Formats: sequence, C-alpha cells, structure tokens
Amino acid sequence: MPYEVSSDGRHYWLTPPELYAQLDAEFHFDTDPCPYPRPETYDGLTADWGRSSYVNPPFKGPTAWVRKCIAESRQGKTVVMVFPVDKWVLMMIEAGAEIRNLRDVKWCATEDGKPGKGTGRHIAAFVLRPAQASGPEPATDSQPTRKEP
Repeated sequence: MPYEVSSDGRHYWLTPPELYAQLDAEFHFDTDPCPYPRPETYDGLTADWGRSSYVNPPFKGPTAWVRKCIAESRQGKTVVMVFPVDKWVLMMIEAGAEIRNLRDVKWCATEDGKPGKGTGRHIAAFVLRPAQASGPEPATDSQPTRKEP
C-alpha cells in the first residue's frame, strides 16, 4: 500500500490523543486499519476489519479507502474515517444541505456554448432549502458540532 512522503519528509500524521479518545469513547474502536507503525506486510485495504474501525488514511488517494470503508460498513460494521475537507463543505453539511452527485459535468464554453471534456472530477450540488436556512449559525471553529436530541 503506497504511502507518499510529503514535502517536509513526513508521511504519517497521527491523530491527536484527545481527539482519538473522544471518538473512541463513543464508537469503542477495536481496529485501526492504518496503524503506525505499519507492519511491513500489513495492508489495511485487504485486511478484515473489526466491528468498529478508526480510519486515518493517507491523505493522497483516498478513494480506495472510501471504497473499503463502505464495504466494511455494508457488512454491519461501524467505520469512522477522518479526512481533511474544506471548511465550507462542513458548513454546508451543518446547515442541513442536501448533497447531490452531478457526476462529471461537461461545462459549456463561454465562447461558443459547446460542452467541454469535463473535469475528470465529480461535481456536488449543495441544496439549502428555506427551512434549513433559518437554523442555527454554522460553526466557525474546527470543533465537531453535535445536535442534541
């Protein structure tokens, strides 16, 4: 399994202990498919995971990890994957946005209106309906927000 080295020479970013403890208290992890140090022959993408897994995958190329997370979840397992995303995405989710996958949109050129080749990336549509817009202000810090029952 490839782990790319970043420009500063580090290739592992470990979860802060306080964050892990907070998540572990809720989800009771029994598996870390991205362990550090990683045993030489271990591959978290092909290994069987436990009933509750904490996944902090390499930041480059997350698609294989997402597929594995989904496959494990479909087997009745709990999977918590942490991954960096832009703050605006989290703001939209916290505001209750409905997210739709528009696939690889072939945007039209301004010069002639003809569709281009596409970006090679899927485009998400974030839909905020009026009832959602009247909810609480979105969080502005990096702390996770939880809705109380």
